[in-house]
Amino acid sequence: MTTPQPTDNPPPDPAPPWHALPVEQVLARLACDPASGLSEADIAQRRAQGGENTLPEPPRRSTLAIIARQFKSPLIYILFVAAVLAIALSHYGDAVVILLVVLANALIGAFQEGRAERSMASLRRLSALHVRVLRGGHEMAIEARELVTGDVLLLAAGDAVGADARLIEAAQLQVAEAALTGESVPVSKAVPALPDETGLADRHNMVFSGTYATAGRARAVVVAIGTQTEVGRIAGMTESATEPQTPLEQRIAQFGRWLVVAALLLFVTVVALGLFRELPLADVLMVAISQMVSMVPEGLPVAMTIALAVGMQRMAGRGAIIRRLSAVETLGSTTVICTDKTGTLTRNEMTVGQLWLPGGLEVSVSGIGYAPEGELSVEDAATGPLLQAAALCNDAQLLPPEASRTEWSVLGDPTEGALLVLAVKAGIDLEKLARIAPREAELPFDADTKMMATRHRCADAPHRVFIKGAPEAVLGLCNAGDGALTQAARTAAEAMAGRALRVLAFAVVDDDRLDAGFGALAGRARLLGLVGQIDPPREEVKAAVAECRAAGIRPVMVTGDHKLTGLAIARELGIARDGDRAVDGAELERMGEADLRNDLDRIAVFARVHPAQKMRIVEALQAHGEVVAMTGDGVNDAPALARADVGVAMGITGTEVAKSAAKIIITDDNFSTIVGAVEQGRVVYGNLKKVILYLFATSIDEVVLLLLALLGGYPLPLAAVQILWINIVTEGTLTVNLVMDPPDGDEMKRAPVPKGDRLVDRTMLGRVLLMSSVAVLVTFGWYVWRLGQGAPIELVRTETFTLLAMCQWFNVLNCQSPTRSALALGLLKNPWLLGGLSLSMGLQALVLYAPPLNTLFYTVPLAPASLLLLAALASCVLWAEELRKLITRLGRRRVP
Repeated sequence: MTTPQPTDNPPPDPAPPWHALPVEQVLARLACDPASGLSEADIAQRRAQGGENTLPEPPRRSTLAIIARQFKSPLIYILFVAAVLAIALSHYGDAVVILLVVLANALIGAFQEGRAERSMASLRRLSALHVRVLRGGHEMAIEARELVTGDVLLLAAGDAVGADARLIEAAQLQVAEAALTGESVPVSKAVPALPDETGLADRHNMVFSGTYATAGRARAVVVAIGTQTEVGRIAGMTESATEPQTPLEQRIAQFGRWLVVAALLLFVTVVALGLFRELPLADVLMVAISQMVSMVPEGLPVAMTIALAVGMQRMAGRGAIIRRLSAVETLGSTTVICTDKTGTLTRNEMTVGQLWLPGGLEVSVSGIGYAPEGELSVEDAATGPLLQAAALCNDAQLLPPEASRTEWSVLGDPTEGALLVLAVKAGIDLEKLARIAPREAELPFDADTKMMATRHRCADAPHRVFIKGAPEAVLGLCNAGDGALTQAARTAAEAMAGRALRVLAFAVVDDDRLDAGFGALAGRARLLGLVGQIDPPREEVKAAVAECRAAGIRPVMVTGDHKLTGLAIARELGIARDGDRAVDGAELERMGEADLRNDLDRIAVFARVHPAQKMRIVEALQAHGEVVAMTGDGVNDAPALARADVGVAMGITGTEVAKSAAKIIITDDNFSTIVGAVEQGRVVYGNLKKVILYLFATSIDEVVLLLLALLGGYPLPLAAVQILWINIVTEGTLTVNLVMDPPDGDEMKRAPVPKGDRLVDRTMLGRVLLMSSVAVLVTFGWYVWRLGQGAPIELVRTETFTLLAMCQWFNVLNCQSPTRSALALGLLKNPWLLGGLSLSMGLQALVLYAPPLNTLFYTVPLAPASLLLLAALASCVLWAEELRKLITRLGRRRVP
């Protein structure tokens, strides 16, 4: 049924303001039915009138702007100086080549940068803010950008507020508004209207875009979207700043600056040697500038951007959405993963398997899954109140099969869904029960109290409060005079937990003082019983845990369940091994910092921990030298997620607050996905190291070749434009494609990347020395030998130019793996690299055989037989590195 349309568009700043209007007038002005929300027709009309719920975004850079950005580089400035110098010396062909190289470099860089930007934009859309609304009588989750005025927002602890809205219902609602008002503590909210002049920070019947609920539940009607919200009015102050450089980007930038200094020293050295040799100044200057270009790692920034973008895309394809670039590099260094149990290690398909009733009666429950099929093993009058409490003290919905879904499903928390299934199995009509015992008030679940309570109007009691929560918390409210029952319940709860059951306790109080909190119920509650739920482990997690162990990563369970439940699951999955133990929140509270750090290596499970203790666990592990990934889903997990080296939020069960605090969102809530993301983090870092190795090795051989020729009294072995061609074109077609390498397959058999690992370590320097030495020996030896034969200098330079390019082709194959043979890897492993090699070879052929390019690059055509000989010589670079890899592999096999 279509809701009546408003007579005119809701004004963006109504008079009187929204907070001053009673709820009835707000709903009338917005023509909104709070029981069913807006219809599809209403939504379409209002979106056409008011647009999307978005703030102005910085304009997307045009293609021309991206191309222009490529010219803002020290490398390009050097090349322009070289072009001007060539023109001044009447070397017009050289100037044309240099300018064409500059243009080609800009186009390649613009293409790669544009592709990276599109990848980042698509990933940002994947992590867009979602909100819950009531539309057409149904609760649904939508992107916040889709909200329109008049939408009914549904808020619970951890939900982000997607638009400015007026409260129409509220139960213990608290909202964090620091981002908008600067208020450091959450603000309690209520429904009644307020005076017109009430300031923004005191409008307690409003919720605002950009804030989030920290406790309680509420319904609110949207009154402003987009630029009409309070945040929208100060949009200039809230625009997202450019993300700072990651530590790895900073280290690579510093590395690049060192190489620029080295390039300047090289320039001075080459000029000095050329003048000493009395070579033509023009030729010396051009070659010196070209060699300086060869020392500048022009391909490294682009390679870094592409490596991160490709890594993020691959992770997204496996269910891990990266929200902070720094997470990509930190993942490769992760040494500890602190993971929740429910839904991450287990399937989050809760099923009640056992009941315990006062008096010691145990009731088995058959059937698995959410289909209400199965039965209780016994019928007992005592089960009635327990099952009613399970159904009423509950915020989930049990949804039967229909056209859009083929199976029974749960809307809400799976634990509460399993309780509804239990009640239906026992023959309870949920809708009828809700009518005869309507809810009057509630205390929403709180991570600190580990309980929730609801008050109902029942036929035999005007005010009845049902309590649900952790056994130790609920038993603390029960009548202290019945110590035997309390002790029996504790023993039963521990026995159930030891069988890997998740245990909840239920109690009842006939009272109307719910607003006073749980303290007012202490000592007066009557225990109804215990409910044990089983959540089977995910089949793939045991293998993922073993993979973590092999990769030098220790998994640690951090759970809200009983420590015996957690320990049982941890032992089954291999998280807890012989000698490991579990510690609960109470024990952790009693431990000093020194004791905690000393025992960390033996604690596999932290149970019943509250948010502040999660933060303490992370900090203790970090103080122990660990790089910590921490999972979380609740609003109270946000501080620990932000404090961890890698905060991982759950995409299915996670609150919007947890997602905002995290660096990674796991879309399937699966531990195996986290392990896969760690592997990809190692792949990204490994590929960047491959690029650095390649650029370093290929730059050094050119420099040494030139210096040897100058010191030995030989003519310059390469023309300036030939040096530029090798550095810009030959390297440019290979560098970016090298970072596209897929995993080697042994990433998770290596130790974690040390935090602050050197970009150029001793092992890399050894490989650079070997590859450069062989390349220089081959090219310089050929150059000297051919000169000694009296071959024309143009032919010798062309052969040396081609031989050096071929050495770089073989070197890129060497860089694909530090230990595995390039012959075993195969070119088809990375089709991007195969394409780059093919392009580089084709361009080299053009330079050799196209007459106009012969003139520009001072080359002459080479006979096919000469090319085969040069290729055989260049392959010495490959065979030398293959020998080193073989020795390395044999050495590892001998290690016991």
